[in-house]
Amino acid sequence: MRKALRWLLALVVLIGTAGTAGAATAAEPKAVDIKDRLLSVPGMSLIEEKPYPGYRFFVLNYTQPVDHRRPSKGTFQQRITVLHKDVSRPTVFYTGGYNVSTNPSRREPTQIVDGNQVSMEYRYFTPSRPQPADWSKLDIWQAASDQHRIFEALKPIYSKNWLSTGGSKGGMTATYYERFYPRDMDGVVAYVAPNDVVNREDSAYDRFFARVGTEECRARLNGVQREALVRRAPLKEKYEAYAAENGYTFDTIGSLDRAYEAVVLDYVWGFWQYSTLKDCADIPADAKNATDDEIWNSVDTISGFSFYTDQGLAPYTPYYYQAGTQLGAPTIHFPHIERKYIRYGYQPPRNFVPRDIDMRFQPWAMRDVDNWVKRNARQMLFVYGENDPWGAEPFRLGHGARDSYVLTAPGMNHGANVAGLVPEEKALATARILDWAGVAPAAVQENPSAARPLATFDAKLDKRDVQREPALRP
Repeated sequence: MRKALRWLLALVVLIGTAGTAGAATAAEPKAVDIKDRLLSVPGMSLIEEKPYPGYRFFVLNYTQPVDHRRPSKGTFQQRITVLHKDVSRPTVFYTGGYNVSTNPSRREPTQIVDGNQVSMEYRYFTPSRPQPADWSKLDIWQAASDQHRIFEALKPIYSKNWLSTGGSKGGMTATYYERFYPRDMDGVVAYVAPNDVVNREDSAYDRFFARVGTEECRARLNGVQREALVRRAPLKEKYEAYAAENGYTFDTIGSLDRAYEAVVLDYVWGFWQYSTLKDCADIPADAKNATDDEIWNSVDTISGFSFYTDQGLAPYTPYYYQAGTQLGAPTIHFPHIERKYIRYGYQPPRNFVPRDIDMRFQPWAMRDVDNWVKRNARQMLFVYGENDPWGAEPFRLGHGARDSYVLTAPGMNHGANVAGLVPEEKALATARILDWAGVAPAAVQENPSAARPLATFDAKLDKRDVQREPALRP
């Protein structure tokens, strides 16, 4: 009888438990798709979704105020992308400082932490440009405020740690964002970020070009550059035919002659920005006896004769505007070229921006950022390339910096990264990135030299090649 009673009671409990479990299951809310979560953000709209194995990739528009100080004075649509892995992973906030790519890609910190990636198109780069464009609203604080609003909008979805990153002008952008909104990010990884603190003092670049690479390589490059100016007359005829064939015009810079010299003077800089020492083998060894075509082809390959045309400059108007109002721009000298061959020298950013756009330089902007980094840097990593001209004026850390580092990759150019550092520094940088992201394995916490990227290298997503773009543009 007792056995029968116990069996009956057990059966009642079992049925009750099953019923409760069933009710709980029925009451659980259905998981919301990540696309729906993103599109639930006020001001967010979908442009397209592109498939990629292991991820969801979205191209989106986000409504931003033209002026963050006066949000009621108009808005524009800013393009962003989201490479979604999982909301339980950290997120990397990337900007290159220019247009955003609408194809899936993964920056180095994103691979290291195996996380999500949000990428932002910099304001005023088309199509992320207000119409009509009030150019006075293109400055580093407004752009940092764009990032801040995006972060605040997406943080409720991606609630784990965030890192900001970018290369070149993107590295500058990540640094400026940290300066104005230091509580947003858990860490900053800024690659090859120039720091032109005093715009009129550029002797560091002259010292760089006097010693970079080898004497033989410098002599080859200097020889071709000089010869291109010595042969200005015949090569300009070739340039005129090239421009006519392609419909190029020169209203912004002022003349074909100015454009020709600007391309030639970019030649040595462009080589070191995008090439490595081994590429010197492709430079004519005896420039004086080279043919006109050999000189033309070498300069065109490295500098690009199309760039200083109206058509080549137009996409970079926002950059040159910023260079001429806040960022500064380098000026270098050419001791290997007689003065009679140089008519204009390095031209200022004002020459590369349409004249109907007003520009006034603010010398305090970069001094403010530089002083802030020296005194307040927290969990910031700056990576430079030994042979990159833009690294001649780097960010430096002061006594107030904490858990921050400036590292240089030997022999690397404008594509320098953590992977190119010497082993000890590579491990250090990787360990700090993992720790800042909150995903450092116990083994790495105990022994930083064991640090490795958490995600397997993907040849398509993690392509490390430097995107070849005009020189004298970080």
